[in-house]
Amino acid sequence: MTIDLNLVPVFLAVAEEGNFRAAADRLGVTRSAVSQGIRRLEDICGIALVSRTTRSVRLTEAGNRLHETLSQPMAEVRSAFENVAGDARPSGLLRIAVTSIAEQFLSGPLIASFAETHPGITIDVTVTDDVFDIVAAGFDAGVRLGEVIEQDMVAVPLTKEEREVVVATPRYFELHGTPRHPRELVRHRCVGWRPSPSAAPYRWEFEEDGIPFDVAVEPQITTNDLHLMVRTALAGGGITFALEETFRPYIVRGELITALDDYLPPFPGFFLYFPNRRNMAPKLRALIDHVRAYRPTPS
Repeated sequence: MTIDLNLVPVFLAVAEEGNFRAAADRLGVTRSAVSQGIRRLEDICGIALVSRTTRSVRLTEAGNRLHETLSQPMAEVRSAFENVAGDARPSGLLRIAVTSIAEQFLSGPLIASFAETHPGITIDVTVTDDVFDIVAAGFDAGVRLGEVIEQDMVAVPLTKEEREVVVATPRYFELHGTPRHPRELVRHRCVGWRPSPSAAPYRWEFEEDGIPFDVAVEPQITTNDLHLMVRTALAGGGITFALEETFRPYIVRGELITALDDYLPPFPGFFLYFPNRRNMAPKLRALIDHVRAYRPTPS
């Protein structure tokens, strides 16, 4: 099999953009050239790599395997070329996948101060709670809780230890009583969270005498929008559960109060994570340095 290596960037652009037109714009060629390049690569491989529709393309199983195999070496190549300039100012597109609950990263000041310090870097933040390989998906870095980051990634602390809390309005607890043990939550109206429509509501996790356990609260109200969950709790909609920093402003003002604190010990917080590369792109190095130096202004 003779492979035309000029077709590799074409395939990667289609895989990462999910659209022939967007891939063509990225490569600076015509849509027809991209389509013909994919067809030539499929003829060489003897198998379909993408499924085409009128609006987008989706990788086939074979296409996904090829993308996973090619994406990391190509990322290394791009990083090596970006790094060749030595002390040149960091520049280029920096793609970051961030979980929706990373309040400090998504609150605005960290990203704004990074953009001001590095005007040559274009920042693209995708907020997602899906679990996937950030390298295969074309991201430079991600932000997640430390306990769910793959072991082959390098992780830089973004926050101190985190802690989840159970909260409701004072009025709710006055009317319905305050639970004394997590298992009593099943008798309360709860506001739950799920990462996607196909996922079950998140089970609320606790610890007693050093032994972890969880409670399936069967929430009456469930959403994948953290802010809707907070607003519903503030409106007296029930008890809800999330990271303490999400609720901190409302707790400080007395709009929400906590319960079951003795069953909720701290755990490792959020980390910026990225693949271990010998030739790190200056744009990613700049983000890592910024995160390490960043100190949020007290609220």
